[in-house]
Amino acid sequence: MEAVIGVLVIVIVVFAIVTLLRSIRIVPQQRMDVVERLGKYKRTLTPGLNVLVPFVDAVRSKVDMREQVVSFPPQPVITSDNLVVSIDTVLYFKVVDPVRATYEISNFLQAIEQLTVTTLRNVIGSLDLERALTSREEINRHLSTVLDETTGRWGIKVTRVEIKAIEPPPSIRDSMEKQMRAERERRATILNAEGHKQAQILTAEGEKQAAVLRADGDRQSRILQAEGQAKAIRTVFDAIHTANPSQKVLAYQYLQALPQIANGSANKVWIVPTELTKALEGLGGALGGLANMAGDVPASSVNAAEVEREAAAAAQAAADAAAQVDEQVRVAEAQVSGDPDRTAALPAPDPIPPSAALGGADYNGTQVQRDPA
Repeated sequence: MEAVIGVLVIVIVVFAIVTLLRSIRIVPQQRMDVVERLGKYKRTLTPGLNVLVPFVDAVRSKVDMREQVVSFPPQPVITSDNLVVSIDTVLYFKVVDPVRATYEISNFLQAIEQLTVTTLRNVIGSLDLERALTSREEINRHLSTVLDETTGRWGIKVTRVEIKAIEPPPSIRDSMEKQMRAERERRATILNAEGHKQAQILTAEGEKQAAVLRADGDRQSRILQAEGQAKAIRTVFDAIHTANPSQKVLAYQYLQALPQIANGSANKVWIVPTELTKALEGLGGALGGLANMAGDVPASSVNAAEVEREAAAAAQAAADAAAQVDEQVRVAEAQVSGDPDRTAALPAPDPIPPSAALGGADYNGTQVQRDPA
């Protein structure tokens, strides 16, 4: 009798433990359990500790409320240009109503997969291959809109649909690779031609600027040389006017300049001005007079009046030549400076009296005493 009582006590304890376990249900976070009482929906258990009626209430389904990711296998789809492509899709969704997800559809994952395949075929069927490859965003938006409208009554929210890959047939891939290679070669050729064109343009612009700079430098150099020559001529003639040389000195300078005029391999022909010949005649006459005074020629063969006339004529010719050169200097200086009024900048040389060559008076009017011999 005691054994029977012990077994009965053990059975009662085990029954109590089982009853307690069936009446207490702990639901984790982000999960909801759908409870049925005697086969009819009773309530939904929220996360935490929940109490059930043992042997009366039962958990029908455990619904995960987190966002889920499903990758469907590749699906063959025909485009509008009759090409078969293989498309992989990835679906993001979450259950917003566990009761509808449990009672409105038997297997919502399979339903979502079939709905995605049919919608994808409808969308891709209206596009050609080239547009299908470049319109993934449009396809994604269309799929997401259709799936969200359909799965809303199932208590499911489709958050995002992505086209993972679009694989055309191997022959089409080869043709596309050849086309892309030819397009890249065309772009490379165009870029090379544009680069060569730009390089030639830059080179031409550089040569143009260099030529302009060289021309400007040459112009500045010529201006500076002309100004230097004008200053040199002005300085020489100022010195000549200040020193007031005699006609004999000018004739002697003519003689010294003759070798420089004839110097050079290119000087085949050179011209002796008439003023120079007159000056030489005057110088020769003056030297003849000096020789006569020194006793080199007999006094009876020298005509003093004729020598005086020739010396006066040579002196007058030299003075005219000096005036002409001075006028040319003033004109050159005016051309360099660009001011026509500067032609009168240099003072006109004082006329050299012909008697200065004969020793009658110097340039300043001072009487020169002749040698009585």
